[in-house]
Amino acid sequence: MTAVSAECAEPVELTVSGMTCAACASRVERALNALDGVRASVNYATERALVHLPPGTGVRDAVAAVDRAGYRARVRHRAEDDRAQHAAAVTDLRRRLVVAAVLAVPLGNLSITLALVPGLRFPGWEALCVLLAVPVVAYSAWPFHRAALRNLRHGSSSMDTLVSLGVLASFGWALWSLATGSGGPGYWLGFGATAAGADAVYLDVAAGVTTFLLAGRYFESRSRRGAVDLLTALARLAAKDARVVRDGVEHLVPVAELRVGELFVVRPGEALPADGEIVTGCSALDTAAVTGESVPVEVGPGDRVIGATVNRTGRLVVRATGVGANTQLAQMSALVEQATQRKAEVQRLVDRVCAVFVPAVLVLAGATLAGWLALGHPLRAGFTAAVAVLIIACPCALGLATPTALVVGVARAARLGVLIKGPHALDASRAVDTVVLDKTGTVTTGRMSVTRTAVFAEPAESPEVPGACELSEVSGAAGVSDVDVLRWAAAVEAASEHPVAPAVVAAHAATGTGALPTVDSFEALVGAGARGRVDGVDVVVGTAELLTGLGVPVPPAAHRWLRESAPATGVLVARDGRLVGGIAVRDTVKPTAAAAIARLHRLGLRTVLLTGDNAASARAVAEEIGVTDVLAEVRPTEKVAAVAELRARGHRVAMVGDGVNDGPALAAADLGIAVARGSDVAVHAADVVLVRDDLHALPDAIALANRTLGIIRGNLAWAFGYNAAAIPLAALGLLNPLIAGAAMSLSSVLVVSNSLRLRNFRPTTPD
Repeated sequence: MTAVSAECAEPVELTVSGMTCAACASRVERALNALDGVRASVNYATERALVHLPPGTGVRDAVAAVDRAGYRARVRHRAEDDRAQHAAAVTDLRRRLVVAAVLAVPLGNLSITLALVPGLRFPGWEALCVLLAVPVVAYSAWPFHRAALRNLRHGSSSMDTLVSLGVLASFGWALWSLATGSGGPGYWLGFGATAAGADAVYLDVAAGVTTFLLAGRYFESRSRRGAVDLLTALARLAAKDARVVRDGVEHLVPVAELRVGELFVVRPGEALPADGEIVTGCSALDTAAVTGESVPVEVGPGDRVIGATVNRTGRLVVRATGVGANTQLAQMSALVEQATQRKAEVQRLVDRVCAVFVPAVLVLAGATLAGWLALGHPLRAGFTAAVAVLIIACPCALGLATPTALVVGVARAARLGVLIKGPHALDASRAVDTVVLDKTGTVTTGRMSVTRTAVFAEPAESPEVPGACELSEVSGAAGVSDVDVLRWAAAVEAASEHPVAPAVVAAHAATGTGALPTVDSFEALVGAGARGRVDGVDVVVGTAELLTGLGVPVPPAAHRWLRESAPATGVLVARDGRLVGGIAVRDTVKPTAAAAIARLHRLGLRTVLLTGDNAASARAVAEEIGVTDVLAEVRPTEKVAAVAELRARGHRVAMVGDGVNDGPALAAADLGIAVARGSDVAVHAADVVLVRDDLHALPDAIALANRTLGIIRGNLAWAFGYNAAAIPLAALGLLNPLIAGAAMSLSSVLVVSNSLRLRNFRPTTPD
């Protein structure tokens, strides 16, 4: 037991040992949830418990509750500890399996041969068979007996209860038959008859069932270890050492000693020990292991980089911005592991079934024996059928069907640059029929550039229509130049965080006309623009609607200029209450956007482009990438309403976004998908996070989610179908206990192996 008394506001993860089936996991979960205010979820596949402790309840209380339930728990600190413990358990299983196999083979051959050929018998042959069987029943089968005794002490039962009863009953029947010298029909794999005194052949059943079940558990444990190892694959990518620059000298130190703000050097071929920003050097980074991107990324001074990516060419000096648990890799690993601890709704149903399944099987086995006797059959025949029922009905496959597929699917997604936060995301992805994509930063790069500037002449009265005003796009009208327009707009935008701002400021810098003036009384007008005082005069930069609302006349010619600027987005500049010019900026569409949208359409999904841009610009981008439906001129505060309206029409909506203003819409959608390089608000609000900076990650995520759900459904169909078909056959006496034991073990191995097929999932190659 790990003695930790501190109260924990954060969830505590426990490693639970001694669980052998889903019924055990349900028992541990009930024991933890019986504590006041505690919420716990226990995963049989990963042998872990995620425990939420309220104030006043310490970790020690949770560990003690698990111990009282008959299992062992400790606080999980390192993945290496889990691997060591699991390796020890697998080694113990292998040792017991070897003993069982070595003794069961000669026991089977000897007992069956001598039972069927009385002339070959020799004095004491029965005693020799018993001597061969005792180590198998007592030592090799001890894990089953130990768990059954533990369950008995706590007034409960599990699959081990069924196995232990079956093995002991077979062994006991053989001893009783030998002691009483009873005769009657023999039994060997359901065929033939033996002479009197051949009942010792039932020792072969006890040894054979133990061997088959141990073999099944051994291979199941190894397979599950392979699934769980996928969870820690990300964490193992992290570098162990860092070349820290201190006082101008490189020092090789453990990565735990690296601090935020320190400079570290990364040589070609080395992995980055932390997240950071490049200070000097240019290189190509291999990010495939972390983000799933196969093409190395060119980086240089000012670029942000992710820990565990591999430096391929140049020497880099990086300033650390995220170390230890605050690196993107560590946060990804934490999200993946947390996702596997949450339970899908179908798994909760399975847990409830398993909790009552074992007691029901015990009753059924007793009823089977009573029924055979009531129908006048010999005791031996009824006993054989009852033992077969006990052994065939173990619900291992049911308990493993969902969590193993979830573990492998979530871990595989992480290696492809997709973080799935839990089973609810898988459930939602299955029903989604509409994908709503935010434009800026999602289907576009989010890096805008100025494509066009305009200077508008002073409004003049038209001779044909008195009082009408017209604008003309001219150069230097009324003493205003395009450089002036850029200067005033850039002064305001320099204080703004809007994506347009860097483009305008960069365009002004390219003119080489000097530093920007200071802006006073700056005000950001969310979704519309910004305003401030430049050189003591009010300047407004924003949409036509914003200027109109502020009392600045925007004549038809300005609206025409905005339309003609498409697919670029036009913003207007007003100074001292008069419209003086316009600036057109355009965002670059991501290279993979069109192909990714086409893949979504092939998956049968409808796509919608959601943006605050004007309709012409939005439509131009939509046509470029193949999106057919557009919701344009949507303010950030209206995005939630847009998603809600689609849902009200009966659509199941997945929302994809990256900005702070996308957070509420992501949370409101049936499935929220965030781009990891976006804001923390979006990432936390989403159900799925796309780490890879490639829109193909979106159809990859949906395809893998569907494949994972398909595997889960297949596992459950097999597990339920297996029990539904096998139990009646056993009760009718059509299944030998040896075959029952082999089939039960094989069912669990098949479920785990089927789940492991997800490791080989490959995204569809884009056209």
